[in-house]
Amino acid sequence: MSKISDKTAEAGSKKFAGSTSRKYNYYDPKGRKGTLYEDVTVDVQPDPKRYLSQGWIVSFPDGTPAYSDKWTKIKSSDWHKYRDPNGEWERNHYIRQSSIEKQVSLTIKSAKDENQFIKLDKTWSKILQDHLGASKHPEYGIGMIFQSAQRDGMSQMINNSLLINAADKLRYAQDLSIYIGEVASMIELDEASGKENWMSNPMWQGVREVVETFSATTDWAEQTFAINLVYEPLVGELFRSGFLMQYASSHGDYVTPTVVSTAEADYERNLDYSTEMFGVFFTDPEVGEENIQVAQEWLEKYVPLCVKAANLLQPIWSQPRVKVTTYAEAYQRANERFNSILKHLNISLPKGVNL
Repeated sequence: MSKISDKTAEAGSKKFAGSTSRKYNYYDPKGRKGTLYEDVTVDVQPDPKRYLSQGWIVSFPDGTPAYSDKWTKIKSSDWHKYRDPNGEWERNHYIRQSSIEKQVSLTIKSAKDENQFIKLDKTWSKILQDHLGASKHPEYGIGMIFQSAQRDGMSQMINNSLLINAADKLRYAQDLSIYIGEVASMIELDEASGKENWMSNPMWQGVREVVETFSATTDWAEQTFAINLVYEPLVGELFRSGFLMQYASSHGDYVTPTVVSTAEADYERNLDYSTEMFGVFFTDPEVGEENIQVAQEWLEKYVPLCVKAANLLQPIWSQPRVKVTTYAEAYQRANERFNSILKHLNISLPKGVNL
């Protein structure tokens, strides 16, 4: 008579290796030990090449899987290698955003209590009305582009970074709307002027062309590369850091730099994740060279558009009463910033593409 097996499916009847560990151990951490950021992002998004052994559970009606590597020209031998150097996820993201909003609202309240907006130089208040007001539209547009792009990446770490990038942009665009409304409550200011300048002022039509070109592609990696590694240093940061931050204080304005500095801090973090992400793609042992060729095509497409957009903004530098710096100096710094990004990624401009 054969022996009756004592196997059972009762919970807790067997002990498995690592079952008492308080740490997730199913992924390879980037550092010596896994982080809380990795615990809540790695393998959250399914992938049949890892643990979804039964294949995709849900697909689109045409058979396209829930996540497809065909949605970008970038290729990867391991989509799960990238980690956000900022280590940002839901909790620390909302804490950071809350701190920013408190900082901005307290500064605006203090300026209103001191009637600071009444003391603004009149040439500067018109610039806030026309050009700071116009600048919220590309910020909002880019936020919406990332809002869509964050759905298509091949890992949760990628999509998490893009989603946070979207939240940064949309928050800053909203901050600008609120800020201009607060200024308009204290002095005569046309809140609709920003939109009118965005839609019809020739100075902003280059920026508008670039942003609309971003939204014409559905490649999430192309959008991230073009926005954070080309547009931002050559156009976005040029206007924020090379103009607003330089000229505000000499025209009696200490509030605008506070508001704009939050966007500058956002960009530093978003640049960090973008260079880290594309550094992983460009050094991929199997497809790195192909990815660099794709990036060359994108540089060829977007650099001329961004250079044109930057140059069309040039007349704005002549509008303030006090001349602190010139467009040429600001654009030179933008060029140096852009070249430092390319050098960091070990790529160069294609032949025939000039700054």
